[in-house]
Amino acid sequence: MNSSVKAVSDKLSAAPGGINWFKYASPQTFYPLAGRLIPLFAWPALLLFAVGLYVSFFVAPTDATQGDSYRIIFIHVPAAWMSMIIYLAMAFWCALGMIFNTRLSFMMSQALAPTGAIWTFLALWTGALWGKPTWGAWWVWDARLTSELILLFLYLGYMALVAAMDDPRRADRAGAVVAIVGAINVPIIYFSVKWWNTLHQGASVSMTSAPKMASIMLMGMLIMALAAWAYSIAVVLVRVRAIMLERERNTDWVAQMLENRP
Repeated sequence: MNSSVKAVSDKLSAAPGGINWFKYASPQTFYPLAGRLIPLFAWPALLLFAVGLYVSFFVAPTDATQGDSYRIIFIHVPAAWMSMIIYLAMAFWCALGMIFNTRLSFMMSQALAPTGAIWTFLALWTGALWGKPTWGAWWVWDARLTSELILLFLYLGYMALVAAMDDPRRADRAGAVVAIVGAINVPIIYFSVKWWNTLHQGASVSMTSAPKMASIMLMGMLIMALAAWAYSIAVVLVRVRAIMLERERNTDWVAQMLENRP
């Protein structure tokens, strides 16, 4: 650990409670913590999905303009949110890994990428299902749709690049460059409706104005969004534990853990 990283670590160690957060930058210490956290997110995700789907498809009223076809937003909007949030989280972990040279940071980024790609595909697919009855076409080269498609290609490109390199350290840094540079696409997706005259409707939920939907509709969407958050965290923690075992398979702590398993 170089002097600058050690200085930051010392400051974190002196934080209230004396917790050294750099302790969890080690796969050896993060692995059991992740195992304890998985059920804390997996079970709430299951419950929230059940409640959210019930509210969205059986409690929320039919829209006066779009009819029942609008209900796809209860899946589409959380998926679109998660596709952008996870990419930013992936870029954040890559930047952290580049700055502090921590193995866990790159592992977290690799664990996030497949989940982000799935959410992005789901956002594009559900958007097509909504677009057909609304616009009369499955796909249009709208600014938001196109930038979201580019996001999917960024996820796939990152995963392909990392998988193509035999040297994990080189793969980590090459993938990090793609992830960090590609992060510029996220604000383009978010602001594309404001920047260009697009077919895609504006945001129904905003931090600066009242929601443009009935409260029960908003509640269903937010419950589904919370479910998507909890699911994503649980799945990423499961995946990062698998990545740890794969990349650290020759270390003493993995060998000892495997020996102690019943």
